[in-house]
Amino acid sequence: MFVLNHPNALVDPVFLLCLVPRRVSFLAKAPLFRIPILGYVVRSLDSLPVYRKQDMADTALNRETFERARELLVRGGTLAICPEGVSHSEPRLKPLKTGAARIALGAASSGSALDLKIVPAGLYYTAKTTFRSSALLCFGEPIKVEPVEIEADGELPHKAVRALSAQIEQALREVVLNAEHEEALALIARAEKIFSSAEQASEEKGLLARELELRQRFIEGYAHLQSRSPERLSALVARLTRFEEELKQAGLETDDLAVPKSSGSGSQVIFHLLSRAILFTLLSPIALAGMIVHYPAYKLAGYVATTFSREAEDVISTVKIIAAMLLFPMTWLLVAFLLFRFAGWPIALAALVLIPIAGYAAVRFFEELDRFVGTLRALTFFGTRSRFFKKLLVERRAIHEEILALGEEAVLEGMRAEG
Repeated sequence: MFVLNHPNALVDPVFLLCLVPRRVSFLAKAPLFRIPILGYVVRSLDSLPVYRKQDMADTALNRETFERARELLVRGGTLAICPEGVSHSEPRLKPLKTGAARIALGAASSGSALDLKIVPAGLYYTAKTTFRSSALLCFGEPIKVEPVEIEADGELPHKAVRALSAQIEQALREVVLNAEHEEALALIARAEKIFSSAEQASEEKGLLARELELRQRFIEGYAHLQSRSPERLSALVARLTRFEEELKQAGLETDDLAVPKSSGSGSQVIFHLLSRAILFTLLSPIALAGMIVHYPAYKLAGYVATTFSREAEDVISTVKIIAAMLLFPMTWLLVAFLLFRFAGWPIALAALVLIPIAGYAAVRFFEELDRFVGTLRALTFFGTRSRFFKKLLVERRAIHEEILALGEEAVLEGMRAEG
């Protein structure tokens, strides 16, 4: 059984379905089964309906759902549950429902000698409403579910249910971000830009995992400083603000702070920049065509997502994906139809193949162009004001080290308290 946090509506189960090397059945809220197209997808994944009070449903029907879930586990199936019971955008876990614990204990205590384990899975998004932002799925240590003695009335012991629920909650906290204060999260968002850019300058692999680790450690350090050394926290905030202002005055982003590599001559650097510029020039017609064709659907999908989600961040991405899955194929068909009317079916057929490729080329083109411009701006700045540029690099590294030190101190403080 997988248990995972629920920050991004239907996007969350998609990640688990894609990354777990086995067939997984989900517990999903009952209204999803009644939505056209989406209901078909949910049922095709062998999902089981959960009846909630907020959906005006008869919660007594959950008894049958839980029984079916136990039967699925007993026959060797895999189940996934979001024990928070609702998607949300809060920086902390919501109180967990006991359903996951009751299903697990019921299956383990069915007399079938089931070797059942609960695997905590934590989802972390860098910017969950932003197109092509990053996400990380972390798996924790499995929890072995031991059978318990069923009470005379056929119910599970409340003490055992509460104990397993608490164990699941603790395991989830270890694999997800759990910020108790909004101001801590805001400060972390500023600090991690510096941290991530500093790490990216040295090593790209595993950057997202380190970003999650930073957030977790920084939260510990934040709570520690708030109670023990608030003046140090104020000093860090002031230092971050000063660094951000210096970057702003220089017209740079934190990602632009990369020292030009010492290997290679200046002529090689110039040749590399010129070759990239020529490549961008050659690809620009394809990218421009892809952007023009897809831009209306892209903007409309964003508008639909914002309107229908009522700006609730946890469902914006889900609505945006569903809208895009409808609007982009409609765009391709419309363009192909127009070309068929004016240029014949061979051109229309070719367009159906080439237009999606041009759209992807446009996305990659503008991403790479943005990096190219940032690098060129940083190189120019480095060449004209190298002393100030190096000062910014040193300051970024100092802030980076201070952030790590806060996390280390919080860990040591926690170890001393436990000892």
